[in-house]
Amino acid sequence: MIWGLKSLTCFDVWSFEHFFSGVSIGATLLVFMERRLKIDAHDRNHAYIYFSGLLVLTYCWETVEHYLETGLLGAGVSYWFQGVEFWANRMITDPLLNLAGAWVARRAMFIVKGVRLFIFIWLGIHIFVFPHSMYLHELGWF
Repeated sequence: MIWGLKSLTCFDVWSFEHFFSGVSIGATLLVFMERRLKIDAHDRNHAYIYFSGLLVLTYCWETVEHYLETGLLGAGVSYWFQGVEFWANRMITDPLLNLAGAWVARRAMFIVKGVRLFIFIWLGIHIFVFPHSMYLHELGWF
């Protein structure tokens, strides 16, 4: 399946958040590279450093997320994650969506503040209001 619960499909409601977090993290990485490392991340010769760095961060998060899903921090956290993510979702689509978001950040830095506001609201609602991460799929809204 293409769209649905994260344990069964390549894309889920959190795919949107992965794209937008790619914009936010990509913008942060871009600023870090240019200000601290003095590397022009917009230069084609250095783009591989930018995108490789983002992939390292993405796969680090996916590793942490896997252990949270399996109950490393307890049953409450494991319940909120609602199962282990489908391998293609974790290893292919989520990282590609992060890369797409970072690509957008390289070209349109003016949207970053709006994207970060969206992420803040999204996470606030989904962590503190909804009972678990797949609630919107269970409601049938997505």
